[in-house]
Amino acid sequence: MKSELKAYEERMKKSIASVAADFAAVRAGRANAAVLDRIMVDYYGTPTPIHQIASIGSPDPRTLTIQPWDAAAVKLICKAIQESDLGINPQNDGKIIRLAFPQLTEERRKELVKQIAKYAEGGKVAIRNIRRDAVEDFKAQKKASEITEDDMKIVEKDIQKLTDDMCKEIDDLLAKKEKELLAV
Repeated sequence: MKSELKAYEERMKKSIASVAADFAAVRAGRANAAVLDRIMVDYYGTPTPIHQIASIGSPDPRTLTIQPWDAAAVKLICKAIQESDLGINPQNDGKIIRLAFPQLTEERRKELVKQIAKYAEGGKVAIRNIRRDAVEDFKAQKKASEITEDDMKIVEKDIQKLTDDMCKEIDDLLAKKEKELLAV
């Protein structure tokens, strides 16, 4: 039974990792290479992450530089960035692409806080769905007389505690990211 609970715990941890990745992709007014992680470049007919075809640097807190290893990729990367929801226009000098991150306005900060709250809620929903799957799985085992009524009650309590802990972890991530976004 413990190994089955471990499997559900791993699934919940993957949900938290997904939420953390979503949070990393939200720019907080500072240059962060993680905002480029979701952008795919059509490189010779294959969707490729930017970090696989270029080096990414941050010469100052508000600028990212992207230096493709293949000069032909410069225009492809610029196009991919413009088509993304990043909201930044790349400057291209033929060899290096520069992304200048403007200071966030108060209104934009509030929009981003709402956006990350949606990501957090999506993560909590995923965790609750995993809890539901786990409970249904154990109820099926109880119905098949593989576990006792007492075991079922213990498992339900363990699953609920695990769910509460994972939701709290998402809340902690959300509070940390909100603080980062709202810092002036």
